[in-house]
Amino acid sequence: MAKELLKGNEALAEASLRAGCRFFSGYPITPQTEVLEYMSWRMEEVGGSFIQTESELAGINMLFGAASVGARVLTTSSGPGFSLNQEGISYLCACDIPAVIADVMRIGSGLGDIFQGQGDYWQLTRGGGHGDYRTIVLAPASVQENADFAYMAFDLAEKYRHPVIIGSDAAIGQMVEPVELPPMKEHDIDSQDWVIRPRKDGEEQRVVWNTYYTIGADTYSHYLLDKYKAIEENEQRWECVQTEDAEIALVAYGISSRVSKAAVKKARAMGIKLGLIRPITLWPFPKKAFDALGNQVKGFLSVEMNILGQMVDDIVLTTGGKFPVEYYGEFANVPSENIIIERVQEMLKKY
Repeated sequence: MAKELLKGNEALAEASLRAGCRFFSGYPITPQTEVLEYMSWRMEEVGGSFIQTESELAGINMLFGAASVGARVLTTSSGPGFSLNQEGISYLCACDIPAVIADVMRIGSGLGDIFQGQGDYWQLTRGGGHGDYRTIVLAPASVQENADFAYMAFDLAEKYRHPVIIGSDAAIGQMVEPVELPPMKEHDIDSQDWVIRPRKDGEEQRVVWNTYYTIGADTYSHYLLDKYKAIEENEQRWECVQTEDAEIALVAYGISSRVSKAAVKKARAMGIKLGLIRPITLWPFPKKAFDALGNQVKGFLSVEMNILGQMVDDIVLTTGGKFPVEYYGEFANVPSENIIIERVQEMLKKY
């Protein structure tokens, strides 16, 4: 198929429509507003419904309603808007409702600013709402992956009856690259047996949500544990770059992983055995990638665009605390490949 030049946010929007998404509700906020703008005219062309809501709270709750009747649905936000989505995401998880939510990250805390960043890792992977829940989080590193992951997210959401989050970032959302778009497909809103619909004469009463109210607390506990165990086992995704003999492994996602790939190439030319693990799923975190590493690994360097090193804890937990894990981060700037290599050289002297 021919490729098109698209902005990352536009690719995400178009791929969602091609995956059968026919309902969007959301509120504009930089750096994801292009998704909203694109949907405002394109959704009508495919026969769907677009609503610019009065707030992010309204957006996530309208999404809940449309998803409950079987529609493939999308909302997108960033920064404080994504924070306002959290209670709604908790309710979607509690009611086993599939939906796709995109967070085009920027810097925080609080209102933050419109600059690029990766400040939402903890919120994406730990959940900002109340209760026991996790969400699959896909982290694209290109405009093409913005399209591919959006297209895939709807199938994953329905497979597990669970919301799926696309953890994009401002750099990926705003950059323009060639992208090959997936084919258009239609989605039958009556294809799932759990959807809410009018009860026909003579039809038995249906229970569509597996909550502790309907199946009991003990049964629900096992149901939830089994769901998350299946996701952790089956949905880990990652990319490895020259990790076979790496003595130091970078760990980076999104825009930071692109710089990290360049650093690996430059370091190898200097004779430094550097590799990269790129988590494609931030949750479930790709433990299998770390388990496959050889004994020559001396440590890990987490490369992120935030101040506190939000992914470090997951690297430590995944490796059982057996290796030193250091952090190099930028706030509103993309990490520097030269600084990455300097930090790696310092680590090799120490370990």
